[in-house]
Amino acid sequence: MTYADLGQALREVEGGLVLAVIIAGLAFRSRFRKIPIWTVMAFAAFLTVVLGLVNPNDVDEYVDWDVILFLIGMFSLGALAYTSGLLEYVALRVLFRARSAMAVVLLLTLTLGLVSAFAVNDAVAAMGSLMVLPLIRAAGLDPELSILVLAFAVTIGSTMTPIGNPQNMLIAIESGIKAPLFTFLVLLGPPTVVNLFVTALLLARLYNAGARPLRGVYKIPEEAITDRWDATLAGAALILVIALLAANDVLELEGKPHITDIGIIPFTVAAGAYVLSRRPREVIKEVSWSTIVFFIVMFVAMRGIWDSGVLDWLLRAMMPAKGSTLGNVARITVASLALSQLLSNVPFVQLFAIYMKSLGFSAADVTSWATLAMASTIAGNLTVLGAASNVIIIESMESRYGVSISYARFAKVGALVTAVNTLIYLAYMLPVAALLKM
Repeated sequence: MTYADLGQALREVEGGLVLAVIIAGLAFRSRFRKIPIWTVMAFAAFLTVVLGLVNPNDVDEYVDWDVILFLIGMFSLGALAYTSGLLEYVALRVLFRARSAMAVVLLLTLTLGLVSAFAVNDAVAAMGSLMVLPLIRAAGLDPELSILVLAFAVTIGSTMTPIGNPQNMLIAIESGIKAPLFTFLVLLGPPTVVNLFVTALLLARLYNAGARPLRGVYKIPEEAITDRWDATLAGAALILVIALLAANDVLELEGKPHITDIGIIPFTVAAGAYVLSRRPREVIKEVSWSTIVFFIVMFVAMRGIWDSGVLDWLLRAMMPAKGSTLGNVARITVASLALSQLLSNVPFVQLFAIYMKSLGFSAADVTSWATLAMASTIAGNLTVLGAASNVIIIESMESRYGVSISYARFAKVGALVTAVNTLIYLAYMLPVAALLKM
């Protein structure tokens, strides 16, 4: 064995240590909830620097600042919608006329899911954890159902756009696919709506939600608005972001000058919203800065793990090379569902996107990138650790209402939901992508 071989072996051991710290930290966090998830990833990033897996002078180059700007912008607009009461108002407006337990489950799932597609799922998860349980109790249903409805709804709903969740934004930027908003909506929009409806029916059946009458809604919609100006501002800002992203997609498709670093769009709109808001200090306090920190240190930690080569054998085993479209879709789906349970879906996507590009995947492989977005997101429905939004919901429900769900129970229901969701997505995506030559 040469010195080079020994050096590589040592790097793989060090990379394995960092990976073990992340997995162990996530596992311990499920029992010791006072450990924030960002501290686990921050310690992993610290180790990559100390062990020499990354060059400390190049750390700023490892961070994708376009993604960070996107998150700051979208989290800020989500916080504005939350503090003003807009998000709760939208949900209550839809639910106010519900007359049965079945209607509550169905409308909650559809509303929260569709809002998550354009307001970032983590923000909707935080908001929903404050209001879903009272509605589930009003329907006379098991409080445990409130966790599952919210978790599955925000996960599924966020799949259909590149602004629905952080991993989709990562894919939209890292892949370089053209017109990401248009592409995601075409390939993932219709099956997302179907999956929201089907998931609601599955949950209603599992928890015996029938035609029983409600006990009374805990709040009328108008009571949810705490600041009418900020609520109007939040709604207008979110619509403006979607319109600008859509216009940018059109310009790109027509070959005209457009913005390539699309994270600047929600960041700029949010900056304007802060100026116009009546309570900017209150809004900025509600931004999930811990998630921003998590992403910054995650980029560093994942770069160290990737450069160490410790995962090469596993990635090669799951996807040895770029193959046929059908083969790529199958392998990406399996890898996403499995590895997202170890790393959580965002760190997994960051690593796997690098690996896919090393195999030769480019912006032209739209179906493969859409599959990664779909499968890595839906993987969040399989276990509690599959998505950060699950942890946000459970922590909030436990601290505020004393309601929780076991890891095993979540996985039991989640396995059924994930299997059904995945089949529906693939049954739609594959023929449509082939028809549109994506």
